[in-house]
Amino acid sequence: MLVPDGDGATLIRTDESGDPVEAPRRTADVAATVREIEATEHPRWVWEDTARVYPLLLAAGVRVQRSHDLALTGALLDARAGRFVPVAEAPVDDRLGLFDAIPWTAPDVVLGRHRRQAEAVEGDPQLRLLVAAESAGGLAAAEMGFDGLPFSAAAHRALLENALGTRVPDDMLPDRLRAVAEEVSAAFGRQVNPASHLEVVAAFARDGIELQSTRAYLLREIDHPAVEPLLRYRDLAKLHSTNGWTWLDAWVRGDRFRPVYVPGGVVSGRWASRGGGALQIPKALRTSVIAEPGHTLVIADAGQLEPRILAAMSADPRMMAAAGADDLYSPVAAEAFNGDRAKAKVAILGVLYGATAGDARALLAMLRKRFPTAVQFVEDAARAGERGEVVHSRLGRACPPPDSEWWSNGDAHARGRFTRNFVVQATASEWALCLLADLRRRLAAAPGDGELVFFQHDEVMVHSRHPDAAAAHVLAAAEAATRLLFGDTPVRFPMDVEIRDCYAAPAPSNAG
Repeated sequence: MLVPDGDGATLIRTDESGDPVEAPRRTADVAATVREIEATEHPRWVWEDTARVYPLLLAAGVRVQRSHDLALTGALLDARAGRFVPVAEAPVDDRLGLFDAIPWTAPDVVLGRHRRQAEAVEGDPQLRLLVAAESAGGLAAAEMGFDGLPFSAAAHRALLENALGTRVPDDMLPDRLRAVAEEVSAAFGRQVNPASHLEVVAAFARDGIELQSTRAYLLREIDHPAVEPLLRYRDLAKLHSTNGWTWLDAWVRGDRFRPVYVPGGVVSGRWASRGGGALQIPKALRTSVIAEPGHTLVIADAGQLEPRILAAMSADPRMMAAAGADDLYSPVAAEAFNGDRAKAKVAILGVLYGATAGDARALLAMLRKRFPTAVQFVEDAARAGERGEVVHSRLGRACPPPDSEWWSNGDAHARGRFTRNFVVQATASEWALCLLADLRRRLAAAPGDGELVFFQHDEVMVHSRHPDAAAAHVLAAAEAATRLLFGDTPVRFPMDVEIRDCYAAPAPSNAG
């Protein structure tokens, strides 16, 4: 156990139950001490919060294999006890002073917290796996934020200049934005600020067009000369405000995009991002994610992940057989929809997300007839949610309980739709997290095969000099994650692996 303070840290060796096995000892050179112990023992490090402690070790050139993150584990246990609290925001501190910015907690307090958590997970192997995977995710998140994603600042500047014009002071609009704003005003025949919802609605009203909203899909239905420049303005304004020069200055250093990931930042266990927008990299920015010389990007994502999770969790024989194919929807279509793959996909997504209106109702009935166990599995979760009950993922992540207001005024059907999807989406997050943890371990054991540089829900990216080896590690990690969660199952979780120099999808070929 590592408990930092302003002058160093206290180390306490414990057993699996969290009880000390030797007297605490102090160290002033934390990085050197951790490096030595890690090299000789490879222990599981216990600390309060990986997001706060580990980046400072990384800055000192120290990496560890395993950890127990008290903050992430506490959030899991709080949710299981009905005390759901969103993941607290940790400070972002790039300074190199080791532990100088972290408020410290007394070692006996940290020790007691660890002991209580060890007692809570004892005897529950699935929950222990969840805690280990969540903690490994915390390590991976810190490492990816520290190492960064290969990102060409020059390519991004060129993109910005091509789209927006020359950079201007931050309190001014770029030339291209101002020009498009003038096009909008010209189309209306008077000065209109395209960034103002009220002005845009009023301008259309003067031309006899009543709008309840200025959402893009509604604007596209209107026949008016202002629509095209208005939509163009919005795209450019979003690029400027979200990923413009200020963003580039803040988040790209040394041709690496260095965001702040938040493991478990969403109730389902999916990650969030606290800075830089790592989980919302728009297609335009992907052209700037370029492998370094001598390297390539190995990009892999799990296809049809949630339907396959449903098949494995429900153990529906026909659904598991369908999930043994590369394309799950085709066998389902053959079983229930006369070979119509589109209907099969709509039906499966409908049962996952609770879409039961219109055509979806008839498709759901057809799906239920051929795959009753799978459909009943999510419907049981929905009914539990409607009764105000808490549902759990495969490994034991709990959904938030309803608040006191819900019992008198809550929407039971809305909560049912949430819990219906939660059991599947949270388990999908666990599968992806187990893949990430195993892939991280494999790459650490073979450092020449690449570095993990990106993770998003069901997608991973490895920056590698040896892409074939990196791809093999990804596929092996997917198989390991499947065994961990579901044992010997006929359900397959295929990974779509592509090897590229650039994250952006290659342009379609005109040949043939």
